[in-house]
Amino acid sequence: MLVDAHVHIFWPEAVRHRRRLFHLDAYFAELYQSERARMATAEDLIHSMEENGIDVSIVAGFGWADAGLCREHNAYIAEAVRRYPGRLIGLAVVNPSDRRNSERELARWLDAGLAGVGELMPNGPGYRLTDAFVMGVLTEVSRSYHVPILVHVSEPVGHDYPGKGTVTLAEVLELATCNPELKIVCAHWGGGLPFYELMPEVQAALKNVYYDTAAWPLLYDDRIFLAGDVLAPRKVLFATDYPLVSQSAALKRLRSLALPPDLWAAYTGGNAFSVYMTRSSGK
Repeated sequence: MLVDAHVHIFWPEAVRHRRRLFHLDAYFAELYQSERARMATAEDLIHSMEENGIDVSIVAGFGWADAGLCREHNAYIAEAVRRYPGRLIGLAVVNPSDRRNSERELARWLDAGLAGVGELMPNGPGYRLTDAFVMGVLTEVSRSYHVPILVHVSEPVGHDYPGKGTVTLAEVLELATCNPELKIVCAHWGGGLPFYELMPEVQAALKNVYYDTAAWPLLYDDRIFLAGDVLAPRKVLFATDYPLVSQSAALKRLRSLALPPDLWAAYTGGNAFSVYMTRSSGK
């Protein structure tokens, strides 16, 4: 099984008329003001998966501040999951700082079959992962339903770009420490957090933290996959951030590394299966 653990889709009207959403969400406008910033529908994604032999994609929405936009996005993702059973695994998007709406929204869509929460983008709505009051509802519901959360984390050094954000490694560590049973997936190689798993106390705190590789061709040398097996074995999930990075180009680069078969299997399916496809029957 070949799994892309981090992709994004939008409902067709949003793709066709993105500029209508700019005045509703400044963070969305920042990321998608350029027409070169690609957007995709469920059908676009399935077409790409068919072309590239990808069996399953983990589908995230966008970190909207507005509850209505979260609801519209969740409805579209849930409908896409129903339309393509076994091919798409959907995540619910909420604004944790909107506590009243986020609790109801999460429960609604997790009951409807979505398999996790994300991608959380704290810089958009303006919350911090370390705000226990803001994050409390989200973490409590996620633990109750035994589902993971996907968090946007980016590297604290290097070049700037739209949407890089300011989620720090210390924030992720605190979130994990305060919620040791919660599965957390850190996007974009966790901004380099796997390196610190060489520290025993950090490794212990991050026992349920995983790392997806979304957008790595824009950030890292491909050899990071070789380092990943040393830094965080069994915790790295192959991901593209499609359509920002094409699934075709990402797979071509990964295959060029000629990874050992067991490592290839773990990165491209096994690790994602353990995170997203083994939901407990607790709810």
